[in-house]
Amino acid sequence: MNSIRSFGALLALSALAAACGSKKEPAHEDIRPVQSQVVGASDGSVGASYSGVVQARYESKLGFQTSGRIVARLVEVGSPVKRGQPLARLDPEQQALQVVAAVADVEGARARVAQDRTDLERTEALQKRQFASQAEVDQARLALAQSESHLKAALAQQAIKVNQRGYTELVADRDGVVSAIGAESGQVVSAGQVVVTLAAAGEREVLVSIPESRVDELREARSLRVSVWAQPGKAYQGALRELAPDTDSVTRTYSARISIKDADAALRLGMTASVFAPDVEGRHAIRLPLTAVLHKDQQAQVWIVDGATAQVAARPVQLGGVQGDSVIVTSGLQGGETVVTAGVHMLYAGQKVKVVPTAQTVARVK
Repeated sequence: MNSIRSFGALLALSALAAACGSKKEPAHEDIRPVQSQVVGASDGSVGASYSGVVQARYESKLGFQTSGRIVARLVEVGSPVKRGQPLARLDPEQQALQVVAAVADVEGARARVAQDRTDLERTEALQKRQFASQAEVDQARLALAQSESHLKAALAQQAIKVNQRGYTELVADRDGVVSAIGAESGQVVSAGQVVVTLAAAGEREVLVSIPESRVDELREARSLRVSVWAQPGKAYQGALRELAPDTDSVTRTYSARISIKDADAALRLGMTASVFAPDVEGRHAIRLPLTAVLHKDQQAQVWIVDGATAQVAARPVQLGGVQGDSVIVTSGLQGGETVVTAGVHMLYAGQKVKVVPTAQTVARVK
């Protein structure tokens, strides 16, 4: 009897142990701590900046008006030059021989004209004595007219060859500085091939590339300031001079040229410049740290925190200018939304997060 009771107790303990072992452990919920801020939008001037390169207002691409072999290059990249100064020379021997050939053609054409004129006079004299027909006279007159036309053509060719002999020297068309060399001594060049690129002295401007989303922003800017990295703290007054009507086929951006009104000698060609528009209207613009923006498939996006569920969702946004360590968001966000500002690369859609308090919880456009 005692053994039966012991066996029953053992079965009860086994069932209890099996019941305890069948309980599942609660699933661990992945909650990632993040930093965030509640964004705010306001009207006002937020400013916009663009990067570019200092260039000359006028640039000449100079080449010889005739073909030949370069025997002398008289300037280097960076050489200052004056209007009319020789830049390069071609071997003049070929042009000299062409002039000699043209002169010989003229002399031959003159001799032909003289001969045809004599033949016409002789034929007309024979006609008077009825030893030549009218047809023979007409034929002689036609031959004289043709030879006179050939003489005119030979004279024109002679003038061309004489002019080309003067084309063997390439001269500067304005004061400036040599910005590029396209051919070296000993190289055979064709007529019109660029040999020297000359940046004109005087006016300077900044060439910038503008994405299509910011074209109107630049066009509507009421004032522009230009600064260069080599001259920190110094600013120049600028003005939009030219905005391309079509995009570049490679970069898909619009080229804009900003004239520098008070340029001085400190502005050198090729310097990296920044163009700042301080009065660009920032209607509904929001400023975010650069760490809040994630680029995926060439689209900028941010993570929005749902206050009710504490879950994040990706939101595509349009960006404006970068100012220091922050960026202007021109569209895609509304005031009062919570945006993740740190840890954006570790998140996925629908993930729960825990907001870590920061010193700055609300960012408004100043």
